[in-house]
Amino acid sequence: MRTILKNSLLLFMSLCLLTLTACGKGADAKKTEPVAKNEAAQKLPKLLDLGAKKCIPCKMMAPILNELTKEYKGIFDVEFIDVWQPENKEKAKAHGIRSIPTQIFFDATGKELWRHGGFMSKEDILKKWKELGFTFKAVSQEKTSAKPAVSESE
Repeated sequence: MRTILKNSLLLFMSLCLLTLTACGKGADAKKTEPVAKNEAAQKLPKLLDLGAKKCIPCKMMAPILNELTKEYKGIFDVEFIDVWQPENKEKAKAHGIRSIPTQIFFDATGKELWRHGGFMSKEDILKKWKELGFTFKAVSQEKTSAKPAVSESE
């Protein structure tokens, strides 16, 4: 009788554990689903900079990111996330950030192409886009040129 009770208890505990595990995976999938849809809906290549407003190299990146945002508006997106803010800790974790600043280059579908840790100059950022197969012309240059602003060679 004890063996039957013991086996029944083990079976019950295993089922509970299995149910909790399955529920946990379902909850995680729901949390990541909007992010995946958002990245897939993205129409422009994107430079994501993960840093902090109080980090010295990150402060050095701020004017560069502002310039890129203005000069390449509508051509590629530039986003900054302050990973030291409590509301952004999950974003940092989702991107596997180990040091800041970290720049991540995405294509128009949201696929990560390349990442870099540390300060990165404007010239190096534009050079990397070119190495990745993208040729961008700044918005101010676009007005004087009839060529398309974005091209991606495959």
